[in-house]
Amino acid sequence: MRLTRVHVPGPLTGGSRHTLTGDAANHIARVLRLAAGDPLTVFDGRGGEYAAHIEALRKGDVVIEVGERSASDRESPLPLVLAQGVSRGERMDWVVQKATELGVTRIAPLLTERTVVRLDARQSERKRQHWQGIAVAACEQCGRNRVPEIAAPIGLDEFLRPGGEPQATRLLLAATGESGIEALPAPNGTVIVLIGPEGGLAQSEQRAALAAGFVAVRLGPRILRTETAAVAALTLLQHRFGDLV
Repeated sequence: MRLTRVHVPGPLTGGSRHTLTGDAANHIARVLRLAAGDPLTVFDGRGGEYAAHIEALRKGDVVIEVGERSASDRESPLPLVLAQGVSRGERMDWVVQKATELGVTRIAPLLTERTVVRLDARQSERKRQHWQGIAVAACEQCGRNRVPEIAAPIGLDEFLRPGGEPQATRLLLAATGESGIEALPAPNGTVIVLIGPEGGLAQSEQRAALAAGFVAVRLGPRILRTETAAVAALTLLQHRFGDLV
């Protein structure tokens, strides 16, 4: 039987005790209806996982005792960064969830000319925390022990500024791309995939991305919704260069 997996901010060590509160405790006690003595698998997002068990349930909190560590690693050999134009509501939530399941190491939410969602600094941080929570839940479900970083939303112009990873392969999904992912050479390091929001990137934004070193690639003859394009591109890249078989 598959054990319930729970993310604990940690850091975790064998023999330690931790008190789970909030959503995590509620899910264990009220949704799954687990009891004292029941086993769990816990991880802190830094790699590896631990056997654990419930020691006690106390007024909505769950006390766990952490046991032996396992070095289980389910990370892809392909470092993938998704630079995703922010879309509305559940569409963006869905992209974060599926991108996490597909093994991205980082998601950079982008505010572009055609982005419908407008965020001030406080709203941006709330959104980032919300998306980070979705990534954590996706890791609990899919078996990953490293939680991808969700960056704070930034403008496309800021994202395109020089710096970061000079050796990265930069891909811009665009209907005007002359070739598809199947024609790409094997990358030497990180692959960054840039996808626009609903309505896509403006022509001026596409030109700026190309000037910043991105290469335009296409996914086929049909126009895909932004969330579909993200999943399709990540799947193809993981199948070609990563660990999807």
